Amino acid sequence: MDWLNWLSNGFDAAQQWLFESVVQPLMFSVGLGSQLESGYEASGWILVGLLQLVVIAAVIGPLQRWKPVEAVTDRATVRTDILYTLVHRLGLFRLGLFLAVDPLADSLFGTLRMAGISTFQLDGVWPGFTDVPWVSLLLYLVVFDFVDYWIHRGQHHFEWWWRLHSLHHAQRQMTMWSDNRNHLFDDLLRDTILVVVAQLIGVAPGQFIAIVVITQLSESFQHANVRLWFGHWGERLWVSPRFHRLHHSIGIGHETLKPMDTASGNPPRYRVVLGGHNFGVLLPWWDILLRTANFEQRYDPTGVRDQVEPGPDGKVRDYGRGFWSQQWRGVLRLLGRA
Repeated sequence: MDWLNWLSNGFDAAQQWLFESVVQPLMFSVGLGSQLESGYEASGWILVGLLQLVVIAAVIGPLQRWKPVEAVTDRATVRTDILYTLVHRLGLFRLGLFLAVDPLADSLFGTLRMAGISTFQLDGVWPGFTDVPWVSLLLYLVVFDFVDYWIHRGQHHFEWWWRLHSLHHAQRQMTMWSDNRNHLFDDLLRDTILVVVAQLIGVAPGQFIAIVVITQLSESFQHANVRLWFGHWGERLWVSPRFHRLHHSIGIGHETLKPMDTASGNPPRYRVVLGGHNFGVLLPWWDILLRTANFEQRYDPTGVRDQVEPGPDGKVRDYGRGFWSQQWRGVLRLLGRA
């Protein structure tokens, strides 16, 4: 398709310019001249991040102002979310992932190849059909979304993982900047799983970048402070802001009421356990198939129950205000000290 080639060539030219004009001179100045190949890859992620920020500000921003769910009264917490977005979308987190995870993954799969064990090429299952670039991309997108669904279920199922992931849900002023409000350990674990899956099924680097961009932009839109849904059928094809807001709603999205054994004739009693609804990242299909979908047309307050109600210890939990306080309190929660 000519327009796909035009976009690809334009991106390649912009990446080359950014690398030669900014990244390469900077790498030489700090003694990283031997890592230029990685610097070129980093230039692509920086460019992708810049383009995403433009779309978020120019497209999603006006939608929030047009039809907001609620008035923004705590702008300080939104500014913290903007910092999270900049850290992730401009490649700073990916730099850490590259330094910590990629060498291990490359070593592992290199060892497997040396032993004669090759990875699976998913787009080679249907030769001819998946040779079409956009068909191959859609196939990988669906597979990654299925993996992401189960990662998300795990974040809500395992108590230790929820102690990290709950930071993402603790935002009570959800906006288009809230997607990347995560504990760094939570992001490291999720992205490590996705990198390993990408290696196992043979996704090409360019396709992986495209999948990340589509996913991240859609997630920014899903978290937007906008009263918007896609209609009866549209809601079942792609995750909307309304569908995902229910996932963030107190008492709906991240917990389930389980009946307790009671004596006959007494009113039923319930206990709150981890669970919830609407775990789909892009596609609500998995929620429909696995009975975790909630399609109610409602817009409830977001946050975590223990922010607004005292826990078993009689205290309301503090998730922190700024970036570093939120990260530190996440560590304390993981250790059972907060």
